[in-house]
Amino acid sequence: MVLTIAAILSALAVSTAVRLADALAVRGASREVRAALWTARDVAVLRAARTAVRFDTARGRVVVHGATDTALVASIGAVYGARLAVTRDSIAYGADGLGYGAANARVIVRRRRAVDTLTISRLGRVR
Repeated sequence: MVLTIAAILSALAVSTAVRLADALAVRGASREVRAALWTARDVAVLRAARTAVRFDTARGRVVVHGATDTALVASIGAVYGARLAVTRDSIAYGADGLGYGAANARVIVRRRRAVDTLTISRLGRVR
């Protein structure tokens, strides 16, 4: 009887710990994506050139390309074990730091049941 109760309590503790770990991983991955978008905006303004953020959903990476070089590579899948889903495969920032293009974008970061959604406006603002 005591072993059965201990097994049930440990199963509950493990499932809670897994959910917490997933939520923390998704939160960290979302911050990493947000930081990559901010970096792209900063690079665009500093270099006075268009900068692109590309989302590689197959590899779980976010890559910031400025002019002829790569400014940042964030490996979300490898570091956090999270998957990315996006409505657009890339976003660009103009030399003035505003979004370049005419559509909003969404980035969904997911690990098991934990999910976070980032919305990037037409102007390049992240919410």
